[in-house]
Amino acid sequence: MSVNGDVLAIAGTWIGTPYRHQGAVKGVGCDCLGLVRGIWREVYGAEPEAVPAYAPDWAERAGEERLLAAAERHFVGVSALEESLPGDLVLFRFRPHLAAKHLGILARLPREGDDRGCRDPVNRGHDERHDPPPDAFIHAYEQSSVTLSALVPGWRRRIAGIYRFPERV
Repeated sequence: MSVNGDVLAIAGTWIGTPYRHQGAVKGVGCDCLGLVRGIWREVYGAEPEAVPAYAPDWAERAGEERLLAAAERHFVGVSALEESLPGDLVLFRFRPHLAAKHLGILARLPREGDDRGCRDPVNRGHDERHDPPPDAFIHAYEQSSVTLSALVPGWRRRIAGIYRFPERV
């Protein structure tokens, strides 16, 4: 299975995990960063760097692009949503002048008779590079849980970056 396929399949197993600030344990609790940390651990083993404690409003107070900087260090940049694949990491900023502070895993909404939302189509001989860009994402939703949400225009215009998980070595 491809790394993107693994990421997407693993992300799907986190759906329903309750939202917990700074959490990173499937079925127990996580925030959006904890979701990505947990997926990383399942794909690669250890996390690439230690994550210090952070307050819910860390991005507003610090004003630094910490998530984008970490994504640049550990992931491979994707130039545009049109070039993205299910399983890619997506970062959002809520206001143009604020740092990116939310992230998720790109996916596709399930369609009748189509199970490709959280599965690896490449594994079945399907070349997803010819499909339209992802139309959904899996993320930890504050005051709720990890969920699959449509990538509606309100989310699309807030995209700050898209990154691919690196290939295993």
